Amino acid sequence: MEQTAYLLAFYGDDFTGSTDALEFLSRAGVKTVLFLSPPTADQLSQFEGLQAIGVAGMTRSMPPDEMATVLTEDFAALKALGAQHVHYKVCSTFDSSPLIGSIGKAIDVGQQVFNSVFVPLLVAAPILGRYCLFGNLFARMGIGSKGQIYRLDRHPSMSNHPVTPADESDLRLHLAKQTTRKTGLVDILQIDQDRDLLEAALQTQLEQGNEVVLFDGLKEEHLTKVGGLMDKYASEGSTLFSVGSSGVEMALGGHWHGEGKITKVSLWARVKQAEAILVISGSCSPVTSGQIQKALASGFAEVAIDIAELIAQDGANELIDEYAARAVKYIREGKSVIVHTCKGTDDERVGAALQAFAARGFSKQKMRSETARLFGTALGAIADRVLDETTVQRLVIAGGDTSSYAARALGIEAVEMIAPIVPGAPLCRAYAAGQAVDQLEVNIKGGQVGDEDYFLTVLNPIHNKS
Repeated sequence: MEQTAYLLAFYGDDFTGSTDALEFLSRAGVKTVLFLSPPTADQLSQFEGLQAIGVAGMTRSMPPDEMATVLTEDFAALKALGAQHVHYKVCSTFDSSPLIGSIGKAIDVGQQVFNSVFVPLLVAAPILGRYCLFGNLFARMGIGSKGQIYRLDRHPSMSNHPVTPADESDLRLHLAKQTTRKTGLVDILQIDQDRDLLEAALQTQLEQGNEVVLFDGLKEEHLTKVGGLMDKYASEGSTLFSVGSSGVEMALGGHWHGEGKITKVSLWARVKQAEAILVISGSCSPVTSGQIQKALASGFAEVAIDIAELIAQDGANELIDEYAARAVKYIREGKSVIVHTCKGTDDERVGAALQAFAARGFSKQKMRSETARLFGTALGAIADRVLDETTVQRLVIAGGDTSSYAARALGIEAVEMIAPIVPGAPLCRAYAAGQAVDQLEVNIKGGQVGDEDYFLTVLNPIHNKS
């Protein structure tokens, strides 16, 4: 791959989180395209003026050994781009465990490839309702909403996540279960100091042998200061490898804007109301559940997938065809449709799915990884059939763990931001040569994103003030 002086390359551990990073780079004025695998020279040549690239991976739903195999190869491809920064983008609620989506394993592999002086860890993202104070992560219930803020281990959704439940809010302790590398902290009081003292605080952490340094953050200006500190350690010939939420993109974007390197985008294309939208949801989040309920009460139709049957038949084509036919019927009647695998963790289908997996002899770990693959692939296949048989122009993919598989089943190769809708989930243009989804408007949202009107907003964003 031809080496190009990109400002940044990021690797997202799922599709929804990757579009989150895409949004905040694009809004900062950095020309960015998100690919679903490390791009070839031919793919890069199709986009003029690129300053950053992203890769939407699937490591959030992988066990550590599989992560290591994938990331070693993909990080090497990103290193070949010659970007000043390479960011491993994780969910702003730090979804991970020693068995699935291990952020510690990603750090270990990243350091083997990049050998950075240290690994900055920045998870705070105030615009998304994510705050880090004295090493502890706090999260609002519903990104882009007015929900209450909880310490992560007491968050009603994240503490009950079906795959990676949050049981520790101190990110240093959480990460210590996944890597033996020492993690230090530059806390909020130190970040509030002037630049010289802030640099001295970081230097102290490095002198104490910390290979990873976590940065607190409460306000946007805190991120910008951290961005300046990170940029000091990066150059075209010496890539800085970092880990964190889209707060990394906000931090660097804010710093580069202050330095006059980029100009923020203030005007986006007006997004018109769609005649109907198709939503495919693999999210078990109570936030998404509330959004589904509100949409159904407002006239959306639903296609509820029997996931136990899907597991028993291993995603048989007959089932896919059946669900797709129902969705096509509703859309031809002029209705927006939500195809879903779950409505909250208390959905009776969750228990039935566990029994179906057990009947196939799956271990708990295999259940976790197979859930994302099987459900995401089925949702993508259903959407592909619906898009092929209707004139729907706007698609929503909901659910962090399943979104990566759904996108690949649709044949999506890359996406580019068109306009903001809700922070963390922009409207994008899909590139998928020869596929039904090619050139369609696609919105990809994580389980925690949005208020209860989310799907209504995507249908008609006229009142959106982003």
